[in-house]
Amino acid sequence: MSPKSFYADAVLFDMDGTLTDSIAAVEAAWGKVAQDIGQDPAYVIAATHGKRAIDNLAAFKPSIKAHEMDSEVNDFEETILYYADAYNTHGPGSRRGSFANTPIDSPLGSGYSTPALSAGSSAPSSRAPSMVQSRRPSFASRLFNMLSMTAPPPELEEAIAEEDEDEGERALRRHAFEAWQLEAQGVDRSVRILPGVKRVMDSIPAGRYAVATSGAKTYAHGCMTRVGITPPAVTITADDKRLKAGKPAPDPFLLAAKCLGFPAERCVVFEDSPSGIRAGVASGATVIAVCTSHERAKIEGCGAHYIVRDMEQVRVDWDEESRRLKFELDLTPCGGKKKAKNPNLLRIPPNSIRTSNVWDDLETAGMSGAEGHVR
Repeated sequence: MSPKSFYADAVLFDMDGTLTDSIAAVEAAWGKVAQDIGQDPAYVIAATHGKRAIDNLAAFKPSIKAHEMDSEVNDFEETILYYADAYNTHGPGSRRGSFANTPIDSPLGSGYSTPALSAGSSAPSSRAPSMVQSRRPSFASRLFNMLSMTAPPPELEEAIAEEDEDEGERALRRHAFEAWQLEAQGVDRSVRILPGVKRVMDSIPAGRYAVATSGAKTYAHGCMTRVGITPPAVTITADDKRLKAGKPAPDPFLLAAKCLGFPAERCVVFEDSPSGIRAGVASGATVIAVCTSHERAKIEGCGAHYIVRDMEQVRVDWDEESRRLKFELDLTPCGGKKKAKNPNLLRIPPNSIRTSNVWDDLETAGMSGAEGHVR
C-alpha cells in the first residue's frame, strides 16, 4: 500500500503505550491494589486501562476521602515507578543484586510504616511524613515519665502491653512489606521507549508537540525521563486542575492544543487505547492509533483515522514553505497479535480469568470507553 501523506500544525501524544511501555509496572501496581481490596487482579487491570488513577481509585476504593485523593494518587504512581525500577536498582539486575538492600527512599528507609499496609491505603509511599506533624510520644518516653513519678501509676502495665502489641503490628507490616519488595525486585518491569518514538519526536520542532496523558505528574514525568524523553513544556497530566474530565472525554487534548496555540482540528493525536482514541476523535483532531498495547481488532471501531503498527510506520518532516508538519504513513496492516508480554508480569492464580478475556467482557458490556481502564 502506498504511503498516505497529509499536513498538520502540531502533534498531541498520549504517553504510556504510545511513547513508553510501562505496562508491566502499571499492571503490577493495579494487581497489588486488587489484592489489597480482595478483587481479581485480572478484572481490576482490565477495568483500569486508559483512564486516570484518580477515577480508578475512586471507583475501587470509595473509602478514600476527597482531601486524601491527591496523596493516594501520588503514592500509587510512586508504586508504579518502584515496580519499574526495582529489578535494576535493588534486584538481580543491579550490581549489588541483593534483596537485603532496603531502598533508602522506601517507606522503611524513613523509619515509618508504609501506608499500603495500613487500612484505607492503596500503595506504598516513598514519602516520609512531615517531621513537624504531631506524633504520639514513644514508648521509651512514656515509660521514662512514668518511672520518674514517686508511685508508678496503674497505666504503666497497660502501656507495656500496648507497646508489645505495637511491636507485633510493626513486625507484621515489615514482613509484608519485605515480601512485596522481594516480589517487585524479582521481575524486570523497566520502562521502555517504544519503536520509532525517538525519531518521530526528534523530527518535530519545539513548541509543535505536547503530551496529554492519563497519568499524574509523578508517573508521567518519571516514565518519560527514565527513557530519555524530556517532558515538553506542554505536558497535560491527570492532576492538572484545569481539567474537568479525563479520557475518554476530549478535555486533555483540547487543553494541550490550546496551550500550544493551535485548534485541535489542526493537530494530530497519537494514541493506543480505546479510551484515548475516542478522546482524540472527540477533540476533532486527526487520530493515528498505534497497535502497541491492543490488537488491531480492539481499536478498529474507536474512530481512529489511521491505524499503524507503531511509530516505525510514521515519518514526520518540517515543511519550511508551509510552516507545517508533513506526515507520511506506511499503512501496511499491523498484525492481529498483541505484543508478547513478560509471562511473569503479574502472578494471577491459574484458575483466574485472563486479563484479555476480562477486557473482552468489559468491551461487550460497553465499559471500554467512559467506564473502562486507568493507566
